[in-house]
Amino acid sequence: MEKPIIALSIPTGIGANFGGYAGDFGYIARKFSKHFYCIVNPNAVNGGILSAINNDMAYLEGYLFDEFFKGNISLTPKKEYETNKIGVIFDSEIPKNILNVHINTINSLNMVQGIETIGIEYTEKPVGIEIIIENNISSGNIKNPDTLLKAAEKLIKKGAQAIAVVCYFKEDTEDLNYSNANGIDPIGGIEAVISHLITKEFKIPAAHSPAFCDIDISEKIENPKVASELISSTYLPCIMQGLSIAPQIKFFKEGKIKNKDIKYLIVPYDALGSPAVLSCIKNNIKIITIKNDTVLDVTAEKFNFKPFKYFESYEECLENILLHK
Repeated sequence: MEKPIIALSIPTGIGANFGGYAGDFGYIARKFSKHFYCIVNPNAVNGGILSAINNDMAYLEGYLFDEFFKGNISLTPKKEYETNKIGVIFDSEIPKNILNVHINTINSLNMVQGIETIGIEYTEKPVGIEIIIENNISSGNIKNPDTLLKAAEKLIKKGAQAIAVVCYFKEDTEDLNYSNANGIDPIGGIEAVISHLITKEFKIPAAHSPAFCDIDISEKIENPKVASELISSTYLPCIMQGLSIAPQIKFFKEGKIKNKDIKYLIVPYDALGSPAVLSCIKNNIKIITIKNDTVLDVTAEKFNFKPFKYFESYEECLENILLHK
């Protein structure tokens, strides 16, 4: 590729000060993408009806992100103006009025942006979402995972190259701390569980969008970090836009981008316990840490590791690495 390749890791559900809310890392990712081809987590650029994604970013879900750095897969970016055929899974428990808003959203994306939806499948059973918050970290369980896998398999047989999943969250998930940009995303963890299920089984890009029982647009003025959620009746637009240009997943030797091609992995300084980070340490890929507080406390000092560089901000990081590009 013409641009150097970096990865910007913002793990979901850990309350990252930048990237832990509603597309609040998007403007930072865009600054980096002017100079680098950036591999990003979906939650780093997702913002409800808005998205920061562009063709200089690889939209890569967390499980595939880790598999890439382990060296188990490689990536082939989409060519400019080339897009994926997307299959959409709807939880059969979604009420009709909520479902209709999502159908209108898909039709709008197809019409306005030319995003190609190859098919829609409804789960045979309710997915059964359970949200769990433990030790201030967001997670959860799926009661009927097989019903999601069956729907995904049908879409892949129709030619889907990426999968968008919409599950029903019938319980109240509003969190005042999160709304004030001072807490974790209560559904971020279970969203990761849902997308991991699909990507681990089928090795294709996938992302999740929640369907809530309330689709009202908020009139309250909240913290700008969560503002994009307040104007969104559905979060499908951001994941559909990301999936439309997500890279193809290849066996390690077949793709154009391999883990050894990454110039830097840039990650919050206290979130160094991920498989991606550990793989970079093992494979001598340079790790840059940033002062981006999370609820974790997995710092370099915890396992006697010295990162390549540490910076107080993403802006300082970008300025410095451009000087040594």
